[in-house]
Amino acid sequence: MAHQLLCCEMETIRRAYPDANLLNDRVLRAMLKAEETCAPSVSYFKCVQKEILPSMRKIVATWMLEPWREPGGGREVSAEGAGRSRWRRSRPPVPRQVCEEQKCEEEVFPLAMNYLDRFLSLEPVKKSRLQLLGATCMFVASKMKETIPLTAEKLCIYTDNSIRPDELLQMELVLVNKLKWNLAATTPHDFIEHFLSKMPVVEESKQVIRKHAQTFVALCATDVKFISNPPSMVAAGSVVAAVQGLHLGSANSFLSYHRLTRFLSKVIRCDPDCLRACQEQIEALLESSLRQAQQQNLDPKAAEEGEEEDEADLACTPTDVRDVDI
Repeated sequence: MAHQLLCCEMETIRRAYPDANLLNDRVLRAMLKAEETCAPSVSYFKCVQKEILPSMRKIVATWMLEPWREPGGGREVSAEGAGRSRWRRSRPPVPRQVCEEQKCEEEVFPLAMNYLDRFLSLEPVKKSRLQLLGATCMFVASKMKETIPLTAEKLCIYTDNSIRPDELLQMELVLVNKLKWNLAATTPHDFIEHFLSKMPVVEESKQVIRKHAQTFVALCATDVKFISNPPSMVAAGSVVAAVQGLHLGSANSFLSYHRLTRFLSKVIRCDPDCLRACQEQIEALLESSLRQAQQQNLDPKAAEEGEEEDEADLACTPTDVRDVDI
């Protein structure tokens, strides 16, 4: 009888069972305290950087999303994915093939942007080195959050080989030393599960809220205006925006806009008006990104297939983003 090899490897990644002890109030209080220690400076463009502009950060942040983005809807977030989630309630963003191959986690991009902003808050960077810094932040963040992290060679391919693996590894040492090896930063993604565990919502609805909130968190990470907001507020605003967009709350229910906003503001210990302002910023950013995506990425074939829908969407854009169906 011929010998046969038995492959015990699995395509899916094994994960630990959820631990309710990690979602108690003591852990949440510790996270709220820890988020202050890893916050970047809100004025580093004026006080530290001489060549880097907010628009350059936006370009690099968009590029950093590319490995996770599918044309027409990314796992983390893209303008296309955010827009599509606004119209198809049952269809969350779908990962591109490279995302499936790399098994990218939702936490990677927000954590990488935290590294980027903290480094830019401390060290002047030349324009020619900004993409290298972005790739390095993704490299380190994937090591922190991925079961199978991105390789230096793979990231160099994403830069069209404009950087070399040895440059990336050298920049990695510069980055972690400048951040004093404080790499376990608290991001908005870390708070989402805490909020969902406290909300009286069925599991199926929680999954949809979670996916949309993660999308909003990643979208906020690309915009420099959200640097001034603590991660807990961005997460709470994203959850409120997700619930509002999905129309899950009636006027008198727990998930109504005012009741949910008051509840989450108490959880994160902030002023309800500040949380409302953050949520409105998120919705405005989504609407702006959606319009840009429709203008830039709508190809003729897609326009022919959805001509009637697109005409209605573009011509009759609601003044309130909450009026848009998901």
